[in-house]
Amino acid sequence: MESLKGQLLIAGGGLFDPNFRRTVILIGEHNEEGALGVVLNRPTPHRIDEAVPPLAFIVAPDDPLFFGGPVQPQSPVVLAEFEHPDFADLLVFGSIGFMTGDAVPESREGIKRARVFAGYAGWGAGQLEAEVDEDSWITEPALGDDVFTAEPEALWSRVLRRMGGDYRLLSTMPFDPSLN
Repeated sequence: MESLKGQLLIAGGGLFDPNFRRTVILIGEHNEEGALGVVLNRPTPHRIDEAVPPLAFIVAPDDPLFFGGPVQPQSPVVLAEFEHPDFADLLVFGSIGFMTGDAVPESREGIKRARVFAGYAGWGAGQLEAEVDEDSWITEPALGDDVFTAEPEALWSRVLRRMGGDYRLLSTMPFDPSLN
């Protein structure tokens, strides 16, 4: 399988794992050793200035902390859009990439916008490929507006709608299909 770096993983209609039900994940790295990414559409009720005060200067006032995934949820992960792509420690696509904990700048200089995530999603070698083959995930190229959407809770439906066809129909599926 070709690398999914810079792609969105959109949870398929049959993916009921509570960690990933109706999630949209940005894949930050994907190679023969595995993959990692962050869930883009799960804001928490906690603000950055309360949850991770040292990182509050990176985001807009009142920005929430996002649930990035079940791996190391106590560790913050910073995803940002940079003025210059080479400012990113791990470039994902365009000028969007991750900053590592050791490389968080002293100021917001060079950062256009950012999000802070609690933890990340990770897959071992071959695991993500198997899940994609089982139709657990739908892939789509990521856009900057997906990463930094003002309406993260609507992202799953919005991305599926823009994909059209059968995906448009899937976008209308209720969270609990048994209630339909």
